[in-house]
Amino acid sequence: MTKVKLNHAHALDLLSGMIRIRRFEEKCYELYTQEHIRGFLHLYDGEEAIAVGVSAALEERDRVVSTYREHGHALARGMSMESALAEMYGKATGCAGGRGGSMHLFDQETNLYGGNAIVGGGLPLAVGLGLGDAMQGKDRVTVCFFGDGALAEGAFHESMNLAALWKLPVLFVLENNLYAMGTAVERVQANTDFTARAASYGMPAESVDGNDVVSVEAAARRLVEAIRAGEGPQFLHCRTYRTRPHSMFDAEKYRDKAEVADWRRKSPITRYQSWLVDNGLVRQDEIDAIEAEVEAQLRNAVAACEQAPWEPVEDLARHTVAETRPAPPQPLNPGRMVDSTYRDCCRAAITDAMLRDERVFMMGEDIGAYGGCYAVSTGLLAEFGTDRIRDTPLAEGGFTGAGIGAALAGMRPIVEIMTVNFSLLALDQILNTAASLRHMSGGQFGVPLVIRMATGAGRQLAAQHSHSLENYYAHIPGLRVVAPATLEDARGMLWTALADPDPVIMFEHVMLYNMAGQIAENAGAVDIDRAVVRRKGRDVTLISWSLSMWKALEAAEELVKHGVEAEVIDLRSLRPIDDETIMESVARTRRAVVVDESWRTGSLAGEIAARVQEHCFWHLDAPVGRVCAAEVPVPYPKHLETAVLPQVADIVAAVKALPGVGQ
Repeated sequence: MTKVKLNHAHALDLLSGMIRIRRFEEKCYELYTQEHIRGFLHLYDGEEAIAVGVSAALEERDRVVSTYREHGHALARGMSMESALAEMYGKATGCAGGRGGSMHLFDQETNLYGGNAIVGGGLPLAVGLGLGDAMQGKDRVTVCFFGDGALAEGAFHESMNLAALWKLPVLFVLENNLYAMGTAVERVQANTDFTARAASYGMPAESVDGNDVVSVEAAARRLVEAIRAGEGPQFLHCRTYRTRPHSMFDAEKYRDKAEVADWRRKSPITRYQSWLVDNGLVRQDEIDAIEAEVEAQLRNAVAACEQAPWEPVEDLARHTVAETRPAPPQPLNPGRMVDSTYRDCCRAAITDAMLRDERVFMMGEDIGAYGGCYAVSTGLLAEFGTDRIRDTPLAEGGFTGAGIGAALAGMRPIVEIMTVNFSLLALDQILNTAASLRHMSGGQFGVPLVIRMATGAGRQLAAQHSHSLENYYAHIPGLRVVAPATLEDARGMLWTALADPDPVIMFEHVMLYNMAGQIAENAGAVDIDRAVVRRKGRDVTLISWSLSMWKALEAAEELVKHGVEAEVIDLRSLRPIDDETIMESVARTRRAVVVDESWRTGSLAGEIAARVQEHCFWHLDAPVGRVCAAEVPVPYPKHLETAVLPQVADIVAAVKALPGVGQ
C-alpha cells in the first residue's frame, strides 16, 4: 500500500526510530571526545527522517547499501545499539567483529550490506545486488543511500545507466545535505535539479522534503511499489541538512553558525514531534517513555561495550579469505588427445561452467554480439542468450562493481575486463570492495566471482595496451590471482576459480590465445593453488608464469648446449605464491632466476627473489637473478618492443652470469 497509515502505533514508531538515531549519535559524539571511538566519525544528526521513512517502506527481505554516514540506516533497519556501538569501539562483539568500525557497519541478519567509505562506491554494488535478485526471480528491493557528493563520481552515472538499462529492482536514495564534506552543492554542481539526472536515464524520480518523515515514507512506498510491480529502478531525492560537522575532524569553516542554527530549528524530530502533539496524535508522557527507553538502551549498550572483549591478535588474519575452501580437484586419467588452442580452451571452460551451474553468467565489454576482443566468447551469445552473456557499457568500475553485488546475491559472475590497463578503472571496486568485504564484514559476506582480463605485450599495441600489471593485484590481500599458461590450465582453472568462495583474478596473456596444441578430450578442473615443475633440472631454477614460462622452457633447452640443466617452474598462482614448490626446487639447484614481463622496480620478481633469499639463504650458491622488462613504457616499433621484453637470450645470459654455472 502506497499511502502511509499514520495510526497511533505507526506514528509512535516513526518518532521512536528518529529519537533512537539522534540519541545514539549524541552518545557517539560524547564517546568520541572521550576517545572510546576513534578514526573518522560521521554523524547522521538532522537526516533521521530519511532513514526512518525509507525503512518503513521496506520488507525484511529487502537489502540496503549505505554510505560512511550509515549509523542511522543501520538502526532504522533494526540493528541493536549494542551491536552498532561495539563495532564503533572496535570490539569483537560488534556487528562486524570490530573490523569495520564506524564507516563499515555490516549486518547479514538485517540485510545491511555495509557502509562504504568510498564516495559513490556502494552504487555499483547495489546495482549488482539488484541484478542478482532479478536473475534469480527474487522479490527483493535493494535501496542504495548516497550523498550529494556522489553525483560527481563516474560510479553514479555508470550505476544509474546499468540499472535503467537492465530494469533492476533498485531504489536510489539521494540524501542531499547540501555539502559534500566542506563543498557546497551550488559551488560544484552546474545543475542542482537532481531529479533531472534520473530522468536523463529514463528513470522515474521524486523529490521530497527530507526532513518530513511522513513525506519520505509516502514517496518511498510509491517508488518501492513501482519497483515490485516490475517498473525498474526509481530515484528519490531527499533535501535535508546535517547539523553536525562532516566528521569529528571538521572545523566547519565553510558555513556559518546562523545557517546551522536555522536548520536545527527545522530538525525532523522537532518538526514531527510538535506536529504530533499539536494534533493530539501522541501525548507527552508517551514521548517521555520513548526517551527513557532509548536512554536505558544506550546505558546498557555503553556498559556492554566497555566490558566487551577485543578480538585477539592471534586472529589477525581471520576473515581475509574464507576459512574453508573446496578440496583441490582430483586429476582425471587423460582421454583421447584432440587439437585445440588456448582461445578455444578458454571458451570451452566458460561453456562448461555455464552448463554446469545456472548461477554462472558472464558480462563485460563486447563479449556478446562482437564475440570478445580476442574472440574468446564467440558463439556464446547464441548459445546462452542475453541474460547470461551480458554486453555492458564501457564502464569498468560500474560493471565490475555490479559483478561483486551479483556474487553477494548468490550468483557466480564471470566479469571480463577487455585488457589489464582498463582494469585500473575498476581497481577501486576490486581493491576496496571485492578484496575487503569479507574482512570488513567480519566474515558475514564473501565475494565469489571471477574477473578475467587479457594481459601482456607483443602485439605492437604501444604503451597504453601492453601492460603486465599482475603484481598490482598479487599485492592485495583478499584476492586470489592466477595466470594460466597451458591449454590444460586455460581449460581447467576457471571452474576451480568459480568454486572458490573468494574473488579470483585470472590473467590471460594476449600472445597465448593463438597457441595451438593437443589436450585431453576429457580435460577438467585443475588446482589453482600449486605451482608446477614443467621441466626437471639440477643446476638452476627458472621461476616464471604465463608467456614467460614458455620462454623459460626454450631458454632451458638452449642452456643444455652449455652444459646447464635448468628446472622450470610454472608459478600459476601469483597470490598466494606456492613457496613450498619454489623452495624445494631452489634447495636442490642452489640457484634461481625469476622471469617477469613487468618492470623490475616493484615487480613480482622482486617479491619472489626476496622470499627465496629469506628461506633458502644457506642453500644458495649465487644471488637470485631477475629478468624483467626494461624500465620504459612499451614502445610501438616491433624491434623496440622486442628489446623491452624479456627474451630467451636474456634468460640464458642471466643464468650464465650466475657464479658457478657450467663450471
